Amino acid sequence: MRAVIQGIGHCVPEGVLTNADLEKLVDTNDEWIVQRTGIRERRITSESETTSTLAIGAAQKALANSGITAEELDLVLVGTVTGDMMFPSVSCLLQDAIGAKNAGAMDIGAACAGFIYSLSVAAAMVESGQKKTVLVVGADALTKFVDWTDRSTCVLFGDGAGAVVVRGEENTDRGVIKTVLLSDGSGAKFIHNQLGGSKYPIQHEYSSKASRYIYMAGSDVYRFAVVAMGDACCRALSEAGLKSDDVDLFVPHQANLRIIESAAHRINLPPEKVFINVEKFGNTSGGSIPIGLSEAVEQGRLKKGMLVMTVGFGAGLVWGANLIRW
Repeated sequence: MRAVIQGIGHCVPEGVLTNADLEKLVDTNDEWIVQRTGIRERRITSESETTSTLAIGAAQKALANSGITAEELDLVLVGTVTGDMMFPSVSCLLQDAIGAKNAGAMDIGAACAGFIYSLSVAAAMVESGQKKTVLVVGADALTKFVDWTDRSTCVLFGDGAGAVVVRGEENTDRGVIKTVLLSDGSGAKFIHNQLGGSKYPIQHEYSSKASRYIYMAGSDVYRFAVVAMGDACCRALSEAGLKSDDVDLFVPHQANLRIIESAAHRINLPPEKVFINVEKFGNTSGGSIPIGLSEAVEQGRLKKGMLVMTVGFGAGLVWGANLIRW
């Protein structure tokens, strides 16, 4: 039994924040941002938009693209770290909104590697026979937690969601071939958002010393990401008995153009095999990879039978890679 992707879709907010717009908010400029990140604009949620509204939009498109109804779903998985609230989960809000009345639901908190982790769980569920049809969503609204006076972080993030429908098939070479999942909790200090958890609950006075905004030690994260992304890709290929030449398309987490180029160089992939949309969306965390996959399908760069590699890294620290026969 193989876990085969049957349909895909993505959803981003209508609101656009360009580098020129950021120049009015903080001491920065377009040249500085593009040179260091490759980002030119990002999508920003409005007050009424949330992670779940983005997830719903992406899920509905993926279901329509797959020809599978919500009632056929056995499980709804959402990779996110920006839930609408502490609880219930985004997945439960999504399950109700799309009418997946026969499905279980849970969120998976692996930050920017959320889709990598969630797809791995879905594949394991399908391959083991526990579930037949699973909706996998990567969705985040990180701009809700950005300090717009901090130029080191506010230029990086955007909001968005992507979704795939996975269903088990026999006698096929398509599906999720190999997944590598890795972590290093000693790096938790490099990326975090402190306020609102059980350590610093909002309602307690002792939480006043905690920051409500995303913190990231940029240089430390950059050094980690450059190594981690390449290593995860090499490990996935090795464990699958494949070579970089076998990869038809590389869809990495869209955090920083220089990191993407470094990872592609590490595994000897030419530019024409690398999918990049960071200039339009910035870092959308869990939404990054599935948005990329969805756009690649729309543009005709990802077709049935092709081998696609995804890789992501994020707060935790966590990272991982998927090899998928589309």
